[in-house]
Amino acid sequence: MFVSDIRKEFYDVIVNQRVALLVSADVDALCACKILQALFHCDHVQYTLVPVTGWQELETAFLEHKEQFRYFVLINCGANIDLLETLQPDEDSVFFICDTHRPIDVVNVYNDTQIKLLIKQDDDLGIPSYDDIFRDDEEEGEDGDDSGNESEGGSEPSGKRRRFDEGAVERRIERRREKRDWEARRREILFDYEQYEYHGTSSALVMFELAWVMSKDSKDMLWWSIVGLTDQWVQDKITHMKYVTDVGTLQRHVSRHNHRNEDEENSLSIDCMRISFEYDLHLALYQHWSLYESICNSCYTSSHFKLWSIHGQKKLQEFLADMGLPLKQVRQKFNSMDLSIKDNLREVIEESSNKYGMKDIRIQTFSVHFGFKNKFLASDVVHAAAALLENIEKDESGTDNFIKALDSLSRSNLEKLHHGIKLAKKKLISVQQTIASCICTNQILSQGPFLYCYLMEGTPDVKLFSKPMSLSILSKYLLKAFVRSVSMLPPNTGGVAERVLSSSLQKGKFKNVCK
Repeated sequence: MFVSDIRKEFYDVIVNQRVALLVSADVDALCACKILQALFHCDHVQYTLVPVTGWQELETAFLEHKEQFRYFVLINCGANIDLLETLQPDEDSVFFICDTHRPIDVVNVYNDTQIKLLIKQDDDLGIPSYDDIFRDDEEEGEDGDDSGNESEGGSEPSGKRRRFDEGAVERRIERRREKRDWEARRREILFDYEQYEYHGTSSALVMFELAWVMSKDSKDMLWWSIVGLTDQWVQDKITHMKYVTDVGTLQRHVSRHNHRNEDEENSLSIDCMRISFEYDLHLALYQHWSLYESICNSCYTSSHFKLWSIHGQKKLQEFLADMGLPLKQVRQKFNSMDLSIKDNLREVIEESSNKYGMKDIRIQTFSVHFGFKNKFLASDVVHAAAALLENIEKDESGTDNFIKALDSLSRSNLEKLHHGIKLAKKKLISVQQTIASCICTNQILSQGPFLYCYLMEGTPDVKLFSKPMSLSILSKYLLKAFVRSVSMLPPNTGGVAERVLSSSLQKGKFKNVCK
């Protein structure tokens, strides 16, 4: 059942209870968790946090905690399966589900006692009506009545009884025909509803709006909701139109907070936090890297220039020459570049990018300043947190990585965020090297309507790509690079292929993460 008043029907219900918080291992879920933790801290709500990376872990976590808790909050997991069938909970257990995965299981939608969906209904959900998929079948009872009438009519003449029997048989046949027709329509409706998987509004944004309704929102919560939305964009989970719409919503909140804090004494202190909306470059981590390395390891630019080829490397050199940027400057860290170059860098890159057909080099995003020194783009934090979640450098458990990624979102743990950025750089380099290897050695093969690529066991970084988010990033980037590399494709085929991949990979990624 959808929750219409999230404050009254969700937060006021659990505020005086002990709560089990089951959180999926993705960045949007981390941000939603941080916001909910902050609200729980304000109201002294007791909770237990349990990270889950799959359905098996979700079942295990529930079995371990079902005796201690009545209320369970699920973030980015549980909406698109029949949760009651999967977990077999007691009748007094209640599940509050805040999940971006679509489509939502119809049983969860129409269960009004144990399942409470914290999901925005202004998304285009397309849920079938109740009468189309559920039916109170009374056929057995009616058949029984017919049999009873037959027995009662045993003393009547045989001709009358025969006519009565024929009428009962016809009614049963008609009912069975209607049932078969209804079941066929039901299967067709459910197939149309469930055949594509996609993502809805960010869970972090939903939790921030809860905090806003209760007048408990803060700049930290606003920043976490921005990072959650940006994660959906970085991972290609939502359309560009959906991203721009939600950015507009958050931009109004940013303006409200900045206006409210204009006259505060700490607005210029070393501990201040400033969030800004801006148009920035579609380059990964370029403010924490060199411009050259960022261009080489960002999917948008590397696939456009085809940097896995000699011709692509030459084209990149021409691009840098067209901008008039010395190689010495673009190869050193961004913070060490001349101020005269940095001040006009965005305009220079945008002008040259238009000449080379990269019209989407400029994107809408947000940045945050912590004090006077530390500045991060929302995408920087997304890459860092994702890298920490799937860190393979140390033999640590998934729970340890989850806690570190969660801590990196706090401004008091900037050293962990910087460590995550270092890991993210290594991850992006590994992705681009693997893409170059797959394309240059023709490892991408066509199998009917599908493309597949097989990474051998001894392939470098194969352990990294055993992680769901890293595998998804590799797959999407690999397809975009492959589309650019195949010169024999008809016009606009690349765009079609990318849209098809966006749909299919969302399904594959969900299975990896949550099955």
